[in-house]
Amino acid sequence: MRLPSRAVMLIAAAALPLALTACSTGSTGSGSGSGSGTGTSAQPAKAKDPDSGLFTGTRLKQALAPSSAFPAGLALESDGSADSGGQFLSPAGPKAGKPDCTRLESTSWIQVSGYKGGVSFAQNGYANKTEEVDQEIDAFQGTTATAVMKALRTVAAECATFTDTDAHAKVKLTGGATAGLGDEAYTMTLTSGYWENGTTLIAARSGGSVVTVLSTAGGDNGAASAKKVTTTILSALRK
Repeated sequence: MRLPSRAVMLIAAAALPLALTACSTGSTGSGSGSGSGTGTSAQPAKAKDPDSGLFTGTRLKQALAPSSAFPAGLALESDGSADSGGQFLSPAGPKAGKPDCTRLESTSWIQVSGYKGGVSFAQNGYANKTEEVDQEIDAFQGTTATAVMKALRTVAAECATFTDTDAHAKVKLTGGATAGLGDEAYTMTLTSGYWENGTTLIAARSGGSVVTVLSTAGGDNGAASAKKVTTTILSALRK
């Protein structure tokens, strides 16, 4: 951050005549001596833009994984595509209370952390009749992205078991830290005896951005496809 330049004046050792002092404008110099009327007033430092260095939704949209990163047979869901455009949104603090574990079943599952989303975002999803892979990137001010990751780890413990909204079946959640993805990453796996396949959720932080991916594609609970999409996004964010 560049600060406004300040004019520095040397104050003469000899005292100025009283008459000249009486005619001074009253402004004070930037030095530590008595004012001579010829100094410049110090300008206040400009406040740092809290969105500085963050990507807009337009840029985040470009970082979303392309169709080639998704399993064959899945098509883009047009009604699931959205972004915040070129403007930043107002930041929202975390919501207090217990998490709504059923949010882990849907897109924008980052909201289970208590945070509605970042000051900018982009998302879309690919699906067929039985499988889906959804991706989202949220950019947060300051250290909020780190707080979101911490909240998601807490959610994994609080939602160790819950009841899903469709089959009203018992869902088991297992989670753990994942090395090699961004600055930090956490993976959660949802399974149920009533489901044909489980769901893999990956949250990965890259600086002030959090990538969240949901996948049910493949016979491995969506693990491989979720990791591939996450890796593709993280690579694009570094460019």
